[in-house]
Amino acid sequence: MYIYLLTILCVIGIAAGQILFKFSASAINESGSFFDIKTLAIFFSTMALYGITSIGWVLILRKAELGKVYPFMALAFIIVPLASRFFFGERFAPMYFVGTALIVSGIAVTVMASR
Repeated sequence: MYIYLLTILCVIGIAAGQILFKFSASAINESGSFFDIKTLAIFFSTMALYGITSIGWVLILRKAELGKVYPFMALAFIIVPLASRFFFGERFAPMYFVGTALIVSGIAVTVMASR
């Protein structure tokens, strides 16, 4: 059971990385340069997070079957847009909620089927 908790932590790390990439892009827009200190700090923080998350993923795969834990990665399709709404004020269509429900349902079916 702890493997699923670690998997969800990896998904959260990946989703956080996507948000940090957007912050990097915004920093480039503000400064006009990729080589601005703020931009580089955000970008390298993102790369470090991705590195740590990748190591965590490999450790998870030592104990779990890829087919059983990989469906959890779909949670990033829920977390990232919600976080983009919170941090950047981005909007999404009402059909987003239908898609989100389908993703959650698919994950539940996949997890139940893998038991």
